[in-house]
Amino acid sequence: MTDANLQSEQQNPVTDTIHPSLKQTLGPNNTIEKNIPDDVEWIDDVFYIKKTRFGLYTSILKNPLGAHFLTGGTREGVINMSRWHLKCLQDDTLKDYTRVVNNGVVGGKL
Repeated sequence: MTDANLQSEQQNPVTDTIHPSLKQTLGPNNTIEKNIPDDVEWIDDVFYIKKTRFGLYTSILKNPLGAHFLTGGTREGVINMSRWHLKCLQDDTLKDYTRVVNNGVVGGKL
């Protein structure tokens, strides 16, 4: 990581206020929606749903504003899973539903 990247990551007030579990869920290269229409329907006052150009649906968070969260094939599915995922983050139970199938580490000597 370069000095500039390290400095910008350390001094980003938007990401500093995000819950650590949500920050990890969003990842280091999360997409941020730049143009949020004034007439969006905020679901639970937390996120809204946007239809992508490929016909999928993406939930976009209110905090951090514009952060893309989950994407799926149906609007209802994305709403349900966004609510579930956020509740698990809030209750700290996401780890109960998460497992690593393959860590990608090659064992032994090559």
